[in-house]
Amino acid sequence: MAASALALLAVLVSGCSGEAGPKPKPQAPDPGISGLKVKLEALVADTCYSKPGGQEPKGCEKYVTQLGGTAGTVHKQAGLAKNPKLDGFATDLDHGVEAYRAGGCTTVASAAPGPCVDSLTAIARSLREIKSTVDALPDA
Repeated sequence: MAASALALLAVLVSGCSGEAGPKPKPQAPDPGISGLKVKLEALVADTCYSKPGGQEPKGCEKYVTQLGGTAGTVHKQAGLAKNPKLDGFATDLDHGVEAYRAGGCTTVASAAPGPCVDSLTAIARSLREIKSTVDALPDA
């Protein structure tokens, strides 16, 4: 019994080493205002932005998903820039994204006027305000 306990202990101890496992990768640096400007430029090139009333809402799902993440970045940059107006535009964008998702717009295949087109229009308006405000900020 003592020999088997010692053997088990030897096996357990041999699995331990000085290394605690793989080292976590460092986080990518924040792209700052200049990175946000590039992202916003790409988003306004989307037809879901330029013609929100002419799109099938379900076709704008990827665009809206990207904007959901972008709103967080805008909130962060608004805080760093001490810009409550920009933060308010980001909140408006959050509300538009939430309305799109809550309205089940990812399955709506008609560009007819209604809550989903209204959501896309509100999102486009918020994005226009955000882009205008961010473009006026100095690159950091």
